[in-house]
Amino acid sequence: MSAQPPAAPEPLPAAPWRRLHAALMPDYNRPATVYWWCVVALGASALLWSVFRVAALPGALGLQVLAGCVVTMLAGLFPVRIPGSNNSFAAGEIFIILVLLVYGPEAAVLAAACETGVGALRTSKRWTSRIVSPAASALSMLVMGTALHVCIDALPPGAIGEASVLVLAMAFAVAHFVQNMLLITLVLHLKARQRLDMRAFFSSFGWVGTSYAASALIAGLLYLAFRTTGIGVMAGAVPIIIVLLVMLHYHFRQRESDDEAQRLRIEAAEREAEQAARHLQALRASEQRFHSAFSHAAIGMALVQPDGRVLQVNAALCALLGSDEATLLRRPFQSVVHPEDVDLLQRQWRDVGSPRGSDATVELRCVPTDGRALHVALHSGQFADDDAAEPCLILQVQDITARRQAEAQLQHIAYHDGLTALANRIRFGQCLAQAIERGHREPGYAFAVMYLDFDRFKLINDTLGHSAGDRFLTQVAKRIQAQVRPCDTVGRLGGDEFAVLVDNLGDESALLAMAERLQQVLAKPYALDGTEVTSSASIGITFSSVGYETPGDVLRDADIAMYRAKAAGRARTALFDASLRAQLASQVNLERDLRRALEQQQLSLAFQPIYDLASGRVDSFEALVRWQHPERGAVPPSTFIPIAEESALIGQLTEWVLRHACAQLRAFERDLPPGHARPRLHVNVSGTDMCRANFVSQVAAALLSNGLEPGQLTLEITESTLMQRLDNALDVMGRLRELGVGLSVDDFGTGYSSLAYLSTLPITSLKIDRSFVQRLQDQTSDAEVVKAVITLGHALGKTVIAEGIETPDQLAQLRALGCGLGQGYLLARPLSPEAASAVVAVERRWPGPDARPSDFARFTPTGFSDSALTVH
Repeated sequence: MSAQPPAAPEPLPAAPWRRLHAALMPDYNRPATVYWWCVVALGASALLWSVFRVAALPGALGLQVLAGCVVTMLAGLFPVRIPGSNNSFAAGEIFIILVLLVYGPEAAVLAAACETGVGALRTSKRWTSRIVSPAASALSMLVMGTALHVCIDALPPGAIGEASVLVLAMAFAVAHFVQNMLLITLVLHLKARQRLDMRAFFSSFGWVGTSYAASALIAGLLYLAFRTTGIGVMAGAVPIIIVLLVMLHYHFRQRESDDEAQRLRIEAAEREAEQAARHLQALRASEQRFHSAFSHAAIGMALVQPDGRVLQVNAALCALLGSDEATLLRRPFQSVVHPEDVDLLQRQWRDVGSPRGSDATVELRCVPTDGRALHVALHSGQFADDDAAEPCLILQVQDITARRQAEAQLQHIAYHDGLTALANRIRFGQCLAQAIERGHREPGYAFAVMYLDFDRFKLINDTLGHSAGDRFLTQVAKRIQAQVRPCDTVGRLGGDEFAVLVDNLGDESALLAMAERLQQVLAKPYALDGTEVTSSASIGITFSSVGYETPGDVLRDADIAMYRAKAAGRARTALFDASLRAQLASQVNLERDLRRALEQQQLSLAFQPIYDLASGRVDSFEALVRWQHPERGAVPPSTFIPIAEESALIGQLTEWVLRHACAQLRAFERDLPPGHARPRLHVNVSGTDMCRANFVSQVAAALLSNGLEPGQLTLEITESTLMQRLDNALDVMGRLRELGVGLSVDDFGTGYSSLAYLSTLPITSLKIDRSFVQRLQDQTSDAEVVKAVITLGHALGKTVIAEGIETPDQLAQLRALGCGLGQGYLLARPLSPEAASAVVAVERRWPGPDARPSDFARFTPTGFSDSALTVH
């Protein structure tokens, strides 16, 4: 079959009608819309015609019609609802039919339209319903009312009797109702596109039609009375009808209220009976559940009298205590409790049995028949039994032995080191706090703390592995424990750091003897994985006589003493004194001040020229950082540079020096005459800097921001630091050389560098340490060392720089040995940036080879005095 083509869309009305349609009837289709407008138009026409005819009536009749309409509207506002049904009786129909019989169809149209309009306003919120309902009612009333009067007029004069009027009024009232309902119902069926089922229609509105017939009967009776007695009977009958309707309305409302109250009472009684039955059933079920839960509970349960006599036990309690039910029923419950815990149980039972007592739980020990240790949590509560003479107690007994053992194990883990089983830092701190408190209570009590740190533990870990390091620590712990007294506490504080709390110290000499024994024992070889290794310990000792308040203070001072022993050499013991704490405090304060100096720009740079020893011209400058402390004055670099390295400030300090030194080098260039060679700069860096991944980018940024060539910068690192961090620094050094930056080994000859490393490292120059230059004399070992370094540097293609030149003889020998560059106080002291800028372009004329020492003594840069060049 072929698909049906889609229906053509219905044409839309003109724009004003489209807006009206969207506002009034957005859900109406075209047939429903056309029908609705037809009914409204016809109803409006009927209403206008009726208004025109009523207006033509004499004044008295017009007022009577108006009064009838008002009464009809008021009656429509208060419909009488029929009890026991969803229908209601509108008294307005009586007056509409009465107006129809008395004043004609036109007056009835007005009354019907008014009554229906009031009802629509009261029951519907849609304006389509509010408009179409009075229109349909007016149209139906005009048609049926006119037909009624035509029928009455068509009857012979002698045939118009009272019965005829009543029958005709009732018939035409029902016909009006049917016609009016059809007009309204057709709108709904047209909207839903449904056919009208007349059988369903009459079954739905049959009762309402009957009420219309009754209204017509009442109206007919009133009309007959009116024909007999005149308008006076109407004036009396209408209020009576209204009063009767009001009374009927309130009577029905009262019946509804009484019926509702009766229904609620019946429902409440049914609910109470049902609830009582459920409660009784719940009590029986609860009792059954209790007995079942008691008998089959997984934990032990018992019912006992207040004196402890057992009344009932379950199988779980019998299994827990290792006894049968008969044995337990013949003895008090206290007999299965550990004797030391019986008093605790009795106190709990007294509290539970008191008038204000509540359930309570206590943990105690029981004594089962097999003699094992049994820890239980016993919960006691009052239990009311209807068959018992007095309340009894219900006990719930749960085995917590495994939990107690786990807690003990966790307690041991929490306060002991997992590797050595010694006290950990927390436990050691607790023991130390107890010793401090005892020292405050007992004036004659004294204690001491030894802090031990092993000198080669990191080497053992790095060479043999961490498992070997763990075995080393285990052997160390055993050796320490073997040398202390049973009353002393040995703890592992972390890593290779141990501490010994020497309790109840009598003589300090005995403690020193113990420390000496520990040094001897700990220095003996250790067998680790078939390898024999040796180690030594640095020991720091502090005594309670210092006067401590907290364990942290004791460990701090013992640690300070230990670091003093480590600084003095291996296998040393040092005692704490107050000066050590002062030194540490001074170092901490200096670190804080250095951080502030970096933030507040308290640092400055001095520049010491590096000369070409052959020509006397300035080859480059070495940038030297200076710190003028606002309170301490000048702080030497040998003091604050190590502090910067230990406190992680060295990176920030290096970045500051690089940035300012490059900026000053750029300033030097601006003061040079045209054609002069660009000056170069040496900057000292630390091993930490050479291991930082971002150091290369930091150097490149300093050069780029000042417009310098990479070849103008040489970075210096000491030989010992370089060899310690060589593996980590190689990558950074290679990247710096790729960038074009020079690399120099400072203090060469003081470290342990290998010739193989020197031949492969990407360095550009070697600096002979000042200690060799200052001891330089002909035909001495130092002279041979300097000569060897110069020869080695030339062989490797490195530039050799001698530092610390202070005498003309040293300068002459270095020139004779072929040293290319040099620096020192003889040539120039560290200069301020202004003085260094003036020195850049100065030509130096060196004394000849036959010059006397006095010629070198007078050797200064042309045009400058020593005082102008020196930075103090």
